[in-house]
Amino acid sequence: MTWVYGFAHRHSRAPRDLKALLGGKGANLAEMTSVLALPVPPGFTITTEACRAYMLGGWPGDLTAEIDGHVRSLERFMGRRLGATEDPLLVSVRSGAAFSMPGMMDTVLDLGLNDDSVMGLAAGTDERFALDSYRRFLAMYGRIVLDVPGEPFDDLLEQARIDEGVRTDAEVPAERLDELVGRYKELIEAHTGSPFPQDPHVQLRGAIEAVFRSWDSPRARAYRRREGIADDLGTAVNVQSMVFGNRDDQSGTGVAFTRDPSTGASGAYGDFLVNAQGEDVVAGIRTTLPLDSMADLFPAVHTELTFILERLERHYRDMLDCEFTIEHGRLWMLQTRVGKRTGAAALRIAVALTEDPTIRISRAEAVQRVRPEHLDQVLHPQLGDVKAPLLATGLPASPGAAVGHAYFDADRAVEAAERGERVVLVRQETSPEDVHGMAVAQGVLTSRGGLVSHAAVVARGWGKPAVCGAESLNIGPTSMTAADGTVVAEGDWISLDGARGTVFLGELSLKEGNVPGEFGIVLGWADEIRAGRLGVRANADTGPDAARARELGAEGIGLCRTEHMFLQEDRLPVVRRMILADDPDEELAALAELLDVQRADFEEVLEAMDGLPVTVRLLDPPLHEFLPSVEELIVLDARGELPPEGQAMLTAARHWQEQNPMLGLRGVRLGIAKAGLYRMQVRALVEAALRRQAVGGRPVIEIMIPLVINLPELDLTRRWVEEEVATVLAEHDGRLDVIIGSMIETPRAAIRADDIAQAADFFSFGTNDLTQMTLGFSRDDVAPILESYLEQGLLGVDPFKSVDQRGVGELVATAVERGRTTKPGLKMGVCGEHGGDPESIAFFFGLGLDYVSCSPFRVPVARLAAAHAVLGAGGGVAADA
Repeated sequence: MTWVYGFAHRHSRAPRDLKALLGGKGANLAEMTSVLALPVPPGFTITTEACRAYMLGGWPGDLTAEIDGHVRSLERFMGRRLGATEDPLLVSVRSGAAFSMPGMMDTVLDLGLNDDSVMGLAAGTDERFALDSYRRFLAMYGRIVLDVPGEPFDDLLEQARIDEGVRTDAEVPAERLDELVGRYKELIEAHTGSPFPQDPHVQLRGAIEAVFRSWDSPRARAYRRREGIADDLGTAVNVQSMVFGNRDDQSGTGVAFTRDPSTGASGAYGDFLVNAQGEDVVAGIRTTLPLDSMADLFPAVHTELTFILERLERHYRDMLDCEFTIEHGRLWMLQTRVGKRTGAAALRIAVALTEDPTIRISRAEAVQRVRPEHLDQVLHPQLGDVKAPLLATGLPASPGAAVGHAYFDADRAVEAAERGERVVLVRQETSPEDVHGMAVAQGVLTSRGGLVSHAAVVARGWGKPAVCGAESLNIGPTSMTAADGTVVAEGDWISLDGARGTVFLGELSLKEGNVPGEFGIVLGWADEIRAGRLGVRANADTGPDAARARELGAEGIGLCRTEHMFLQEDRLPVVRRMILADDPDEELAALAELLDVQRADFEEVLEAMDGLPVTVRLLDPPLHEFLPSVEELIVLDARGELPPEGQAMLTAARHWQEQNPMLGLRGVRLGIAKAGLYRMQVRALVEAALRRQAVGGRPVIEIMIPLVINLPELDLTRRWVEEEVATVLAEHDGRLDVIIGSMIETPRAAIRADDIAQAADFFSFGTNDLTQMTLGFSRDDVAPILESYLEQGLLGVDPFKSVDQRGVGELVATAVERGRTTKPGLKMGVCGEHGGDPESIAFFFGLGLDYVSCSPFRVPVARLAAAHAVLGAGGGVAADA
């Protein structure tokens, strides 16, 4: 096996296509060298295969010989020798994984310096430059390779600045730098028990091993978890000749983009510094100059750089990010990569590159260039400058930013909102009784619960930012305390970033999401790609939600949760009267009252989705969720504060209370126990549809029975639904096509889908509950251990964020196969929260599902992800063929 490749090696494929082997940085360095013949400091790449071998069994036996051979070739090419006492060769050692992981792994610069070669470097440049380079190398090597704490190095340098009366490192004189070099070497020997290694080849092996090890560092692992990057890929290592932008005033360094990464505007964009190293540009130690000013300071170099940037963009057919150095007036390109960009820039660049006559990417390529997170950015408000204390970090439950006064009770939040205050609702966890507080809140913060907890699901559905599971916060009835002791009282300002899961103290500024005109263009192309292949619906429960979903491109409603209609303040008492009814007449009276309001709700939803399918799920949660908690009522009773109807309420709450509500009286079981409830809902829906028909509407309704486990359950409830539909149509002399399906959310239903399909017109997979029942995890209670599971590799991904393909996914696959064995062509969709997750969408498309359904504000993301799934399976736009 070949472990090492020079940048100029002629591969059988284009180097940029070999990122899995050479890493992103190494592949692009090889592409610029061997294909484009650009001025790149020569070097070589140690492959990701070598890193994987090192992680599994230590340093490969034949790797040393390969590296030594490439070092000798590099020395011959440069006319310099590593460790020489005259004009020595120095190299950088950098990581380079297949996927960009900025700042997550280690880099060592100026390698090859020792007590002899530093004198050779000084002779060819100047003493101060050489000593400063040695000082930097010792600190970097000591910290990264030898595990010496970094603070002592920093303290010594800070003391030198103070003693010399200077403000920056660049002003420390050569004599003091010489002293620092000696102190640094003493520090290394004291910590390691051995002197600093003077042999450059020993230094090189140490640096390479350090980069290999950094692949498995805690920060790198955490970054990969967040980005969904596999842990077993490994990193390549790039060894490259050093060039110095800080040699003199004819030198410099900078970063350039082929287009503006913030706006997407065409033309080179970037910053540079004269007489500086690259880290000076990034660290912000000195004020940078705009790239355009190079035309005055380095006119010939500016012309050459502009030509190279244009050539690179034409070659890669995308916006690029480049690092460059000017040494003695000579331009060197240090690296290039596809540039990070804002959501607005991503959309603008994608469309612009389809129109650029020198590039002409296809519409399919343009759609692939836009990522789901780009759409999130432009759709949701963002925090402005974050200059405030971080209170806590939780789960990024719903994207966007929220700023408001903290309120710890839903009623008080409503009162504050009515006074005109901006409110953030803060609770240990939310329940259905908090929805009125959530409705008026700018955002939601909880210390418990996961990404599909009540707070998370409702917040995403309403497009409200939310941070859940911020366990370091101790949330009480009127205040909360952070881990550092900071107390936030009710009414104090806090700011949330729902995309990052962060909570800040104080009132931060908000900036609106920038929705450019290209947003609609790109999503229109996405819709063309997925047309007839994978539909996108929304989970919406009200008329405004449905209208918003349709504006965002939803092709119907895949889940209308009727229980959410009962949670409004004017309806909850009626539901409670139904539960507390002592005789059938009282129950029927309460149901009749609910019929009126539910019918009106359905009319609004059907009007908003006129001509598109609306899947209505009959009541699912257990009845006790509509009652106050037993504990609260007992406390009121003990205090003598229970209202007259309180004893009946307490009796009912005790009667309906369950130890495990998820496995209790809910879904179809509730419908069987309270048959009148389901009949009322069906009547309300059909009458609403007939009223829409009477005014020229085109209602398309689908009725879904939740939580079935076998055919007899579905047979029984389907018969009731059909009877009620027929009765209502006969009463009104109406005609209406109604299809009746089942929600597949229990493992048994998935396994026996061939039976259930006999009585179903469609299946909709409730992957939230299916995940809970399959894994035995409560989505609200598992949060404290989930992070530990992910850190230890016990789970590859959060199963409530992205579907568990090997477990839950196989149950879905089984249900699809068996259901369609019974009924070929049986329509199937997904209405769990996974319906808005791009990775899950690709998986569901591969199983042959007809549509996905998600929160209204996730609809654009789902449309894009559905197109990506089709393209990944070899689909495209006919016009691009």
